[in-house]
Amino acid sequence: MSELRIRAATPDDLDTVLAFWKTAAEGTSISDDRDGVERLVTRDPDALILAEQGGELVGTVIAGFDGWRCHLYRLAVHPQRRRAGIGSALLAAAEERFAGLGGRRGDAMVLTRNETAHHAWRAAGYTPQEQWRRWVKPFGD
Repeated sequence: MSELRIRAATPDDLDTVLAFWKTAAEGTSISDDRDGVERLVTRDPDALILAEQGGELVGTVIAGFDGWRCHLYRLAVHPQRRRAGIGSALLAAAEERFAGLGGRRGDAMVLTRNETAHHAWRAAGYTPQEQWRRWVKPFGD
């Protein structure tokens, strides 16, 4: 297998990323459209991190930093490429980015029903904080 390449997404990658998430990501988000991802890449060009192998997109993670907290979203690895270190490489890149920005702790959005992801996050050293609950309010339409 060819070497894994980790890099920041560019505007040219957006359609590929959106198609990839339909295959590799668990669930969808209100921001899973071209406008939403384009805003992310425009606002923070290093936040959307891609893993490629043999010129093919095999993984993603969003490593967002708001100046205070480090947030991880959309850690997704192609189903046929899981358990090969791709997720670990993406998390290492995200954590390196956070450390360079002065971040002190990362938090991840992980679906409650996604038991496979729970194992992966635990293996990477993350633990759930049961005392917290996410509250959301969609804006617009």
